[in-house]
Amino acid sequence: MNIEQLMEKLGRSGVTVILKVDDERMTEGGEPWTLVMSGPGLGDQGFIRAESSSLSDCLEQGLTRLRARSSDWEWLTEIP
Repeated sequence: MNIEQLMEKLGRSGVTVILKVDDERMTEGGEPWTLVMSGPGLGDQGFIRAESSSLSDCLEQGLTRLRARSSDWEWLTEIP
């Protein structure tokens, strides 16, 4: 997955994306990765938040939730 291309496409679709890794959670063996998506591209349904122990799982959780919102996100099925 090319994260830069994904983020650009989401941004051009009206979605603000924040991706974070937390060193304290990582040290404690928690879920250090957090993904937050918001913005007008999500409509009135608010924001999406996902947390996980791996970057790929965190992204997949967020993208799965985004796909479930509407058919506007069908292009996300092209993202491996």
